[in-house]
Amino acid sequence: MNPQAIKVACSNCNLRELCMPMGLKPEELDRIDEVVATRRKVKRGAMLFSNGEKFTSLYAIRTGFFKTCIATEDGRDQVTGFQMAGEIIGLDGIVHDHHTCDAVALEDAEVCVMPFDRIEELSREVTALQNHVHKIMSREIVREHGVMLLLGSMRAEERLAAFLLNLVQRLHARGFSQSELILRMTREEIGSYLGLKLETVSRTFSKFVEDGIVEVKQRHVRILDTEALKRIVNNQSCQ
Repeated sequence: MNPQAIKVACSNCNLRELCMPMGLKPEELDRIDEVVATRRKVKRGAMLFSNGEKFTSLYAIRTGFFKTCIATEDGRDQVTGFQMAGEIIGLDGIVHDHHTCDAVALEDAEVCVMPFDRIEELSREVTALQNHVHKIMSREIVREHGVMLLLGSMRAEERLAAFLLNLVQRLHARGFSQSELILRMTREEIGSYLGLKLETVSRTFSKFVEDGIVEVKQRHVRILDTEALKRIVNNQSCQ
């Protein structure tokens, strides 16, 4: 890949504000462009990386949607997160130099490969990049705490309402609608992530439809009453 192609891939990327630090000088951005060595296409259902694989790179998602999951002792897949364009994936590998989960594409996707040793090296010189990497790690910790709270104390309705609000908020930050979304994951995968059985997820969606909170047509979800979803979640924190 020639340097100019890399430059277009990073400097002029419309997701730059989501996965790169703000306010970089042109020369700093040029140096980061050099780090993003390649792009990789991942077909729907294929793995970006797998549990136990040697950790070498972080990945910025350019297009598509991923789920991360781990195999439980009884052989089931436990979904640990959903990641979308503009988010960084692969942080799980930093601690032990190998990945601790599988990352599977939920649709055809493309990622920018960022070799971690190069990022570390550059972080020592570009303070904004170092701060940004720390922020990404911190956000991941906060997200995990949120999931623990979700699984530890919320009822099914509160879990699904929080999930939908979080998803639509993240999509809106990428220029999508504040009220409509296409679910890239199955009801079963949502259930695995939220610690709910498939029938509970379906029943809760049906209740939201009956209450006039959402409209559901297969994977297309339209939020009719955002405030109602927020009330469902906030009732939990007021108990």
